[in-house]
Amino acid sequence: MVDSLDLAHRASARGAWREAYEAYSGSDELELTPVDLERFADSAWWTGKLDEAIGLRERSYAGFSTAGDKRGAGRLALTLSWDHMNRGAFAVSRGWFANAERLLDGLPESAEHGYLALSRGITALLAEGNVGLALPELEQAHEIAVRAGDRDTQVLALVGKGKALVQSGEVENGLAILDEASTSAVSGELRPFATGLVYCVTISSCQAVGDFRRAAEWTEAASRWCEQEGMNGFPGACRIHRAEIMRLRGDWPQAEKTALAACEELQDFDRIITAGGYYEIGEIRRRRGEFAAAHDAFRTANEFGRPPQPGLALLQLAEGNLEGATAGITRALEEFREPLQRVRALPARIEIALAAADVETARASAAELEGIVDSYKIGDRRAPAFDATVHLARGQIGLFDKDWKGAIRELQQARDEWQEVGAPYETAQARMLLGLVLRHEGDDHGATAELQAALAAFERLGAKLDEERVKELLGRVEGQRTFLFTDIVDSTRLVETLGDERWRELLVLHDDLVQARIRESGGSVIKQTGDGFFASFDEPKAAIDAAVAIQRALEAEESAPDVRIGAHAGGAFKTGANLTDYGGQSVHIAARIGATAGAGEILVSRETLDGVGTAFDLSEPRATVLKGFERPIEVVSVDWR
Repeated sequence: MVDSLDLAHRASARGAWREAYEAYSGSDELELTPVDLERFADSAWWTGKLDEAIGLRERSYAGFSTAGDKRGAGRLALTLSWDHMNRGAFAVSRGWFANAERLLDGLPESAEHGYLALSRGITALLAEGNVGLALPELEQAHEIAVRAGDRDTQVLALVGKGKALVQSGEVENGLAILDEASTSAVSGELRPFATGLVYCVTISSCQAVGDFRRAAEWTEAASRWCEQEGMNGFPGACRIHRAEIMRLRGDWPQAEKTALAACEELQDFDRIITAGGYYEIGEIRRRRGEFAAAHDAFRTANEFGRPPQPGLALLQLAEGNLEGATAGITRALEEFREPLQRVRALPARIEIALAAADVETARASAAELEGIVDSYKIGDRRAPAFDATVHLARGQIGLFDKDWKGAIRELQQARDEWQEVGAPYETAQARMLLGLVLRHEGDDHGATAELQAALAAFERLGAKLDEERVKELLGRVEGQRTFLFTDIVDSTRLVETLGDERWRELLVLHDDLVQARIRESGGSVIKQTGDGFFASFDEPKAAIDAAVAIQRALEAEESAPDVRIGAHAGGAFKTGANLTDYGGQSVHIAARIGATAGAGEILVSRETLDGVGTAFDLSEPRATVLKGFERPIEVVSVDWR
């Protein structure tokens, strides 16, 4: 018995947690003192047995209480408060904290009093975001810890102060303090719990202000520490931070594997960090175009307590759900109060607003983004990642406004800064948009160079959707689409005949009816074109079905306008500020065919219907010269009646 306990004591003292756990497990529990139970709990905690650790800590607390040791009982109450807070059991956590305050009240100053002040400060900072309340508590914790000779609490108070300063905008001072605290962790002078917490707070603070290079350096240091044998819990958090850096640097498969393993390991220890891990997994899957799997990851992150935005809104945008994306990012920004939270969401709001042609919202969001970034400068300059984000937003808005020269300047800056950060996906995104702007400016050679570089990066990363977009821009279209144009005939005469009010009523009826029939047939409305619509379909048959449904529905109305419809299938490339429009010869042919059709007619290029079975009679082909095309094209009329 003595030998087993002696082995447990020695193993615990050197941090050999598995060895300590096995030694304590093999001892007679009746012989274990409250101190033994506390150390036994630590060994269970570090080997991933949180429920058992909590049970042992409760027994240790009871032992100290029975012995009248209020300091010991208070210390265990504080530890249990942290355990339950990390699991999301906030009421239980507050109960243990109140118990600790009661036990320590009136006792001579000790290390436990410093730990109590530290807990108040960290809770105010992390749970409430109240820097003003946190700083005095952290200062008090540091002073008490110095007097008590408690190095762990000293450094934890220091790292809390550093995070508070960063959060309040004193970035350079805050990061300097975090570097100092993390150096204490590297030196090995702290116990494991304090070491892990210092690393986590430092890395997350660096990432929050866009200093990814500094975050990567401390992540590497933390990872070396995390690889010590026999440790779970904090190593999971370290691996999630490592996964974030891997994702940024473009190693997506390993990043996802690392984050998944860490989430499995961490979920009983810290729900907040686990939630962040699942969010990271969702972001990786979204970029790869794995939409269903991304939804699953974002849903799990939300269940663990991490809002799934802005990733979920960008996922919905990629799926074509513009309404859902707009609602999601708007709600998120209503809830995100802290500036650094808003910085993460505002770029998504800009992208989504431009997709909805809401340029005023995009401009307002870009102005807010730049204002926040300027308030979090490191010294006299912005962090490269933050500056790149601002320039990308400006470039997107310049593209929308057709300010080609301004957009080129901004996107070049974004490209160069993302390269400096070492973020290949973000660099490729900037290159893709830059290539599109250069094409509009007439610099085909420069456009091709940027697009080819973006394509190579997307292929290497496995970003399938982005890869397809760039291939379309380069003219490397895979497969075909069928494009359909509708237009009201003699709309000017109708306005004069009906009057403005009746015309508006008729137009609303027409718009709702046409859009509904396009979507019912599996098509996508690309945009409204004057008094008509431009739509895209996967197959010619779906486009013909939609055209027939439109004409029949209009005929069934008492006073519907006459509409002409044209359709053509072929390759095209995506255009527009967010690549939601189509361009190319096939689109122009479809538009010209529509303009050639008569009132109530569906006119389709003959080649579009080659080999396509249809239940409707077709006219004999006729050669038609389309405006802007030298050679005539054969078209047929669909008898929809």
